Amino acid sequence: MANEIKYQINGQLADNTVTVDNKEDVILVPVSIGNADENRIIAELKAEDSGLREETIRHVFDLQKRVIKRLLMTGVSVNTGLYYASVSFRGIIENSTWNPAKNSIVVNFNVGADLREAIKQTTVGIIGEKGSAMYIGSVQDTSTRALDASATAGRAFTLTGSKLKVVGTAPSVGILLTSSKGTETKVTEDLWVTNDPSKLTFIIPADLADGTYELQVTTQFSGNSKTLLKTPRSVMKTIYIGTAPSGGGSGSGSGEGGLEEDPLG
Repeated sequence: MANEIKYQINGQLADNTVTVDNKEDVILVPVSIGNADENRIIAELKAEDSGLREETIRHVFDLQKRVIKRLLMTGVSVNTGLYYASVSFRGIIENSTWNPAKNSIVVNFNVGADLREAIKQTTVGIIGEKGSAMYIGSVQDTSTRALDASATAGRAFTLTGSKLKVVGTAPSVGILLTSSKGTETKVTEDLWVTNDPSKLTFIIPADLADGTYELQVTTQFSGNSKTLLKTPRSVMKTIYIGTAPSGGGSGSGSGEGGLEEDPLG
């Protein structure tokens, strides 16, 4: 089962600050789509539909942390599969005495076998220069948790990526769904749930029939809350209300004045 899971992480090109004189020398910087704290991890565990209550998951989560801390702080090396952790000491010992002012305990972490396998199952998308690209990194049907671009009419649908916040006064700004027959349906603002630069959640209109739709998000958001783009830019993604066909959807992103390839394809 683990081998069937595929991951995608996007990166943006940035100047290599080590080689200042070589403007052609660039590096790839991972694109962050948020942070996961303890509450987020527990919520994700619950969303896996394990049948366990949140209280039970939280108890096991806290118990694991307590046990790992106890093992490490008594000199036991820990291998969780995701990481291998061990303890070492830092500082010179004087007069055979531990001095907290000069000595410290250090916990060393190394990548475990499970995480190395996940790295092998991860593809990398290069989506332009750092700070410039608007893109959709992933989509999810909030009701079914499906990640294959399928959606459910009347239920929430989430996009994650960069510069997705819908703002601006241009007529084209907004969220638009176009059916395979060319019928356009604008998702009205009262159906927007989350409107952030890295996350956009909205309700799929309940009266839309099953089928293939072109989802287009258009905004004048520039990355600066005080400045709007003069020309709106768009990103597009093919989604499927109902069941997605084998192979999932495709899409494209649009910068100012032109179309560019969707990094997820």
